[in-house]
Amino acid sequence: MNKLEMTEEIILAKKSSNLSWEEIASKVGLAPVFLTSACFGMNSLKEEYVKKLCEVLGLSDEVSIVLQEFPNKTWDFTIPQDPVVYRLYEIVGVYGETIKELIGEKFGDGIMSAIDFSMDIDKEENPAGDRVKITMNGKFLPYKSW
Repeated sequence: MNKLEMTEEIILAKKSSNLSWEEIASKVGLAPVFLTSACFGMNSLKEEYVKKLCEVLGLSDEVSIVLQEFPNKTWDFTIPQDPVVYRLYEIVGVYGETIKELIGEKFGDGIMSAIDFSMDIDKEENPAGDRVKITMNGKFLPYKSW
C-alpha cells in the first residue's frame, strides 16, 4: 500500500463513520490540521496515535503501517485548480514577499519553520458573512554565518 491508497481508505472510512476531522482528532488526541495532513500523506504518525486512529475508523493493518512511514512531502507544481487551494496559492503569490519582508524586519534574516509549526483553522461568525481564520505558528529559524 502507498500513501495515496492509504488516504483513499481513510477517506472512505471517515465517510462511513460520519465523524468530522475535528471529532476524529479529538478522539485520537491530535490537532485536526496535523491529523488530517497525516491522513493525506504529508506527515507521519507515531504508533500510539495510529492505534487510536485505526480503532476510531476501523482501518486495516496496512494503513497502520503506511501512516507511520516518513512522507516524501512532494506536491504538484502546477497552479492548483480547486478554488480553496488556489486562493491559498494566490495569497502566497500576492503576499509572500510582504510576509518575508515583515518577518525579516521583525526577526532578522531567517525563515519560519514548517517543522516546529502548528496551524489552526477556525470559523469566525460575522454579520457581514462568516470568515475563515487561519493561524500559522512557526518557530523562527535564523540563517547562520559560517
